[in-house]
Amino acid sequence: MAFFKKLKDRLFNSSSKIEDGLDAIIEDGGVEEAIDAGAADEVGRSDQAERAAEDAAAENARAAERVQQEAERAEAARIAAEREAAEQAAAAAERAAQEQAANAKQAEMAARALDEKKQAEEAALKAAQVAKQQAEAEAARLEAEAAQAQEAAAREAEQARAAEQAAAAKPGLLGRILGRGDKKTVVRRELDDDMLEQLEELLISADMGVDTALRVTANMAEGRFGKRLSTQEIKGLLAQEVSRIMEPVARPMPLYPTKPQVVLVVGVNGSGKTTTIGKLASQFQAAGKKVVIAAGDTFRAAAVEQLQVWGDRAGVPVLTAPEGSDPASLAYDAMEKAAADGADLLMIDTAGRLQNRADLMEELSKIVRVIRKKDPDAPHNTLLVLDATTGQNALNQVKIFQDLADVSGLVMTKLDGTAKGGVLVALADKFGLPIHAIGVGEQIDDLAPFDPEDFAAALIGTDR
Repeated sequence: MAFFKKLKDRLFNSSSKIEDGLDAIIEDGGVEEAIDAGAADEVGRSDQAERAAEDAAAENARAAERVQQEAERAEAARIAAEREAAEQAAAAAERAAQEQAANAKQAEMAARALDEKKQAEEAALKAAQVAKQQAEAEAARLEAEAAQAQEAAAREAEQARAAEQAAAAKPGLLGRILGRGDKKTVVRRELDDDMLEQLEELLISADMGVDTALRVTANMAEGRFGKRLSTQEIKGLLAQEVSRIMEPVARPMPLYPTKPQVVLVVGVNGSGKTTTIGKLASQFQAAGKKVVIAAGDTFRAAAVEQLQVWGDRAGVPVLTAPEGSDPASLAYDAMEKAAADGADLLMIDTAGRLQNRADLMEELSKIVRVIRKKDPDAPHNTLLVLDATTGQNALNQVKIFQDLADVSGLVMTKLDGTAKGGVLVALADKFGLPIHAIGVGEQIDDLAPFDPEDFAAALIGTDR
């Protein structure tokens, strides 16, 4: 919840614009309707009653399941008893037959054996009958307990409904003093084509993109077209749709038993790539992982210095090379160093000069070729770091880097700036790449695992 509060406080200077936009859309053509001032409390009580009913139903289901399990155990015990009795009878019969065969002349012994067999069969039958009676009695007892639990739950639900009705009918002295019985109003507007178009434009202006905005509004309107909705209801529906889109891609960066696990980090200059490497290295180091960083952006001296600062903070070694040197050679040396030190993770920074894509492609390709001489499966992760303030341009960056490198996951940074945030929804909808983490500041704890429900609530402006 701490990161969610930070997320909501800092996330997208535009999140309030979405809220303001929704208010304006509802007020444009909306109608004021009278509601009880205590409607929210009534809704809460209704929710509690529903939860109580659900709990009662769940308890009834568990009781029924216990009855079924006990009945199955009793049946199994009965079958086992019958089987054991039959085995005992068969064993007795076999012993009797052996005795009779051994000494056919001893008629008295044979008769005694037959008598023993009969007694064993009678005892087995009696044991089976007793086991069956016990199982039936236990099942009847459990059914009675389940029925009593169901009746009690029904009584509690009925009492809760009666209490709600009484509270709704009469606010009480304190309620009348505080004015809780007074009527208030809420503005609702019919969900029609004009309203949908305005919602689409609002989401597009939040960088969600045309296709995604159309899909979100269409799903939201399904089964609700023509109904009157308030701002809060629209917020809840939008947050639900955004969360549904983001849920499948919210996955942490996978960790493998391979040592060292090579993580290649790519992205354009200024995307927050170097800072993200520093934060991830610090967090992994704090979690007990041994980390090595390779400052592979040898074309930018500031990147090397920045990584060295982060490395000093976290106690993580940073391997560097002179400015302008071959980053592939540094990556190879870093793999040897990480392997010799028994490191769990090797994080390799790269240059991000998209203005010269041919050179970048060759550079990345060379790095991959060289590190695969040490480990044919490397890199094990390729993270693309994106700057949220670039808006829809982030979609183009993902496409380009997917062509340049086998991108396995995304990290979105700078959501605390002028970012509108909706681009993350568009990325999830269009590419379906895992989103490992998001950043809302410069501190280590400002980079956190991606939570789709927190993100949707912060983007739309709802509370959790």
